[in-house]
Amino acid sequence: MTTINLLQSALNASSLRQLVISNNLANAETPGYKAKQVVFEDILKQHLSSQSNFVGTRTDSRHSEIGKPSYIPTAFTVEDTQTVMQNNGNNVDVDAEMTQMGKNALWYYTLTHQLTSEFQHLSIAIKGRS
Repeated sequence: MTTINLLQSALNASSLRQLVISNNLANAETPGYKAKQVVFEDILKQHLSSQSNFVGTRTDSRHSEIGKPSYIPTAFTVEDTQTVMQNNGNNVDVDAEMTQMGKNALWYYTLTHQLTSEFQHLSIAIKGRS
């Protein structure tokens, strides 16, 4: 898993989270609506902790890579059916959603900054410093 692929997956998760939060807020007064959340970071942590730190050296392009996972985690949504915040069955907590939106915006900014840095490093490696 390259760093760029991992950052792409994290950016996709952050983008999905923004859509889910926006949808939750739009339905804050909809009777019976159940809030949804995006799951990504826990899957990523679990996957990374189960990976071996050993990486083999390829001496021929026909050889298989050793120690490099081919799986890139992807985000998915889950619905919270266990809680109820309002008398109409709705469970959207507007304050919590707004807090999550702020955290997500900061996370997205951090990811884009890191991705830009990765591309700058690649550019320097290809062109050299000028």
